[in-house]
Amino acid sequence: MALKKQFSGLQKAAILLITLGEDAAANVFKHLTEEEIEKLTLEISSVKKVDSEKKEEIIEEFYNLAIAQDYISQGGIGYAKAILEKALGPEQASMIINRLTSSLQVRPFDFARKADPNQILNFIQNEHPQTIALILSYLEPNQAAQILSNLPDEMQADVAKRIALMDSTSPEIIFEVEQILEQKLSATFTQDYTKAGGIEAIVQVLNGVDRSTERTILESLAVQDPELTEEIKKRMFVFEDIVTLDNRAIQLVIRDCENDDLLLALKGASDEVKEVVFRNMSTRMKETFMEEMEIMGPVRLRDVEEAQTRIVSVIRRLEDAGEIIIARGGGDDIIV
Repeated sequence: MALKKQFSGLQKAAILLITLGEDAAANVFKHLTEEEIEKLTLEISSVKKVDSEKKEEIIEEFYNLAIAQDYISQGGIGYAKAILEKALGPEQASMIINRLTSSLQVRPFDFARKADPNQILNFIQNEHPQTIALILSYLEPNQAAQILSNLPDEMQADVAKRIALMDSTSPEIIFEVEQILEQKLSATFTQDYTKAGGIEAIVQVLNGVDRSTERTILESLAVQDPELTEEIKKRMFVFEDIVTLDNRAIQLVIRDCENDDLLLALKGASDEVKEVVFRNMSTRMKETFMEEMEIMGPVRLRDVEEAQTRIVSVIRRLEDAGEIIIARGGGDDIIV
């Protein structure tokens, strides 16, 4: 049954908890994160009167989703859809499955995200690189980074490339890999039609590895696929990340960049970035820049982005030369 008024998922959850009563809501809260509890509490406090018909519709929707999720755990999405079609019809069944896989974001390898990375590494290090890439794509970036760092050197770049080029993977393959890993880790699994991998995924992973591992992977990957490597490098440090550099590094960047590029880049930058950069200029230079930025008027976004890209290139060159350090997740960036 479709709701006449469209509620967000958060609103539905708040109405459901109100309808179930204080004791049931309190038990649900025990299984949520602090952030989720805070959002739900705020939503519950803002809920106005909801008629009994809409409450019943929300309860029915929740019941159907819970049943569908149970069916997925028993036999996968195809099994769940077949059962629901017999009970509710094709249209309603598809609606429930879509809500479950998109709105509720059921994620594969949930059990693995709760496992120790070293334990996962022990089970997957001898698997095919594509299988390893698939699993790492669904893990938390810090988990995937730790596992990638401990793979053999000759395998790291291959796995990184496969993550970067990965798009959608069929649920059947995910289910098969998931089952095998589940059996090895003796945990439960969930399944989903989801997109994993891609350049952003490998960027997050590489941002979490130590500098030595990152350099090894990128150098090896550059031989195999220079264009892909350059795209990954571009996304690993963006202009707005300049706020993470220390004062000395920012001063070196200012020294090595063209003033025209700095002007354009700062014209489209956030107040935080402007404040950090201006703080590392001399008083005279800062005043000159602020006056020229005011005089130059509106500029094209493309020009701003191109200037920011050139500055990022300077930052990468300074890092490669060992003149500055970009903080990353690995331990070799600790300065003593």
